[in-house]
Amino acid sequence: MPIYIAALLICCSFTALAAPGAGQPPATEPAAIKAQLQDYYFDAARRGDVEMLDTFIEAGYALDTQDEKGYSALILAAYHGQAPAVERLLAAGADACVQDKRGNTALMGAIFKGELGIARRLLAADCSPDQRNAAGQTAAMYAGLFKRVELLDALAAKGADLNAEDPLGNSAARLASGEIRTAAPH
Repeated sequence: MPIYIAALLICCSFTALAAPGAGQPPATEPAAIKAQLQDYYFDAARRGDVEMLDTFIEAGYALDTQDEKGYSALILAAYHGQAPAVERLLAAGADACVQDKRGNTALMGAIFKGELGIARRLLAADCSPDQRNAAGQTAAMYAGLFKRVELLDALAAKGADLNAEDPLGNSAARLASGEIRTAAPH
């Protein structure tokens, strides 16, 4: 399969370089190839197929490409517990600070899923420990909510504000103690 992917990547690269009208395939073909490549890329991240990811990396594929939900390969690999894929993507330059359409990061996904080793690795990335999602929540708030207490210390050591609040008044410290504030019923 990596040979097939490499061929598609090469084909897609040459198609993008071809001058209009110079024997270039119809516009739908490159789009279809691009979509197929993206599907293979994200599937490789979900499954932890490092060999396939290497094919994309070696071809110069844009590592921070996002799907319709804003998920990057790194977010998918972290969420699905694929530590070797996370490591390979980070080593190749994937941006750990990328946020999906809800503002969640790979770190938030790893904390949510209980992937503590991956979360620790992502903590080493150069992202703000207080990066917020669209709901105003931080990775520390996720750690508090899901009782990932050992990560709270690591987040605090990186400079996370455990007392920062979301719009409802929740903080990592309050969530870790079991206090959860929710919106008032309408």
